[in-house]
Amino acid sequence: MIGDVGGNFLAAVAQVVNIALTIYMWVIIARAVLSWVNPDPHNTIVQIIYRATEPVLYWIRKRLPLNLGGLDVSPIIILLAIYFLKIFVVQSLFDISRRI
Repeated sequence: MIGDVGGNFLAAVAQVVNIALTIYMWVIIARAVLSWVNPDPHNTIVQIIYRATEPVLYWIRKRLPLNLGGLDVSPIIILLAIYFLKIFVVQSLFDISRRI
């Protein structure tokens, strides 16, 4: 009985983490698309996307100053990190929840 509750709790945590990572992945993709166009910086949605992504992108740019001919690769690095977390952390939580 208690094992079922613990397993269900871990499965729920894994699902919430998976959803949060998926949403952030799409926000990063939206930010990359916005960098190709000239969006209105006063647009509320543009401001939200910039505020949600700039701290993480800045952290990557600061530690890995990769600039390939003007191409910012920090969104690609973040997307790879998100895929890693989805495969490693989320899948591990699901596996542990099944064993409980």
